[in-house]
Amino acid sequence: MNDFRNNPYYELFSKQSINQYAVGNRSYKERLKTLNKLQHAIEVIYRTQIQDALQKDLGKPIVETELTEIYAIIGDIKFAKQNLHRWMRKQRVDTPIAMLGSSSYIKYQPKGVCLIISPWNFPFNLTFGPLVSAISAGNTVIIKPSEMTPNSSHLMAKIVSDVFSEDEVAVLQGEVEVSTQLLKLPFNHIFFTGSPNVGKIVMKAASEHLASVTLELGGKSPTIIDKTANIDKAAKKIMWAKFLNCGQICVSPDYVLIDAGVKTQFIEACKKWLDTFYSDNPKASGSYGRIVTDKHFERLSSYLENAKTLHAKFEVGGQTDSASKYIEPTIISDLKPEAKLLEDEIFGPILPIVTYDSLDMAIAYINSKPRPLALYIYSNSKANTNTILNNTRAGGTCINNSVLHYTNHNLPFGGVNNSGIGKSHGFFGFKAFSNERSVMKQHTFGVTELLFPPYTGFKEILAGLTIKWF
Repeated sequence: MNDFRNNPYYELFSKQSINQYAVGNRSYKERLKTLNKLQHAIEVIYRTQIQDALQKDLGKPIVETELTEIYAIIGDIKFAKQNLHRWMRKQRVDTPIAMLGSSSYIKYQPKGVCLIISPWNFPFNLTFGPLVSAISAGNTVIIKPSEMTPNSSHLMAKIVSDVFSEDEVAVLQGEVEVSTQLLKLPFNHIFFTGSPNVGKIVMKAASEHLASVTLELGGKSPTIIDKTANIDKAAKKIMWAKFLNCGQICVSPDYVLIDAGVKTQFIEACKKWLDTFYSDNPKASGSYGRIVTDKHFERLSSYLENAKTLHAKFEVGGQTDSASKYIEPTIISDLKPEAKLLEDEIFGPILPIVTYDSLDMAIAYINSKPRPLALYIYSNSKANTNTILNNTRAGGTCINNSVLHYTNHNLPFGGVNNSGIGKSHGFFGFKAFSNERSVMKQHTFGVTELLFPPYTGFKEILAGLTIKWF
């Protein structure tokens, strides 16, 4: 057995491990009380401080903070409160007639001590969202937020320490080394949100202890626009979804695949809506954010330089300012296949446009790449929509909209293969942090006892009848 006592976080892990059964056995009312306390802290006590922290870390406008962070978390909590009593109940299932005299049910039990490693792009939402699922299911939790948003991480630690005792939920701040040490501990479940490359590291570490994982990753989420689409409405929704949070969203439209016949019309509509949203000077707009760090700014700037080198056409934008980590909303067409913008997940305010001549070409293009977290379809053709749905694979899809499937708590959220493993949100998040324990109870004499040894000719006949009729 591994000796974890030299791990700097073993003492905290041990406290939560000892406390896991007390937390796991809390009643519906006790869990509800915890959810109410967390909701009050976020919605009332710390609301203004959350807005300030996100402004400092990401230049995030207050309205975006309200909608994509605070509203999202409060929505998670309210949905859990409305449904938790039902989720916690025994889920009765049918019992085969061959097991006459018994009954069966599923008991949802907490997995135990869980680790949540959260990202920087929506630090509060993507930390507290999984936490709501984890505590609803009755787990103890250690949280490692991103070091790239220090103001947000510091505030989350304060909120958690005010709401929870450390043997129930705790936040550990720091660089990559903190995550590395935490991943050496035998957690029962790990919930990670981030890039596919780091997701592979997390999964490998989890395999050492056979810990279950939920990996919310990313990838190049495509948007298909066919010639039947309402181009103006498509442009409006895509411009909002792409440049929300300065494009730093895992489900952001990464690139557009558009019927060549409507490309010009689409680009003109995009220009109109960008001007409406952010004026003709987005840098001065109070509605437009900034890139999180100098490192990410340099990466995105290198993509722009690569596109220029390959003689791509800058339809909109392209201006940058390193001092304020500003990148103008940018749309680029005529990219060569080897362009970095078409190879790597962009995660920033740059939208490549690729044209196609037939829907089959568009589908083949998508299927030549790893399976994405999201795929968006803009079409008024039911046949085209069904063709795309049936011949592609993605974690989730919106038809004639973008991003908003994430906000529906009744839908599972997550990727497939390279874009993620497992689902979250609502009941799916509750399940992710729960063990579905199967229970069968024998009430009376069981007919299977008739087939116990010693085996006789009569029992051979009974076995044959069982196979035939039951």
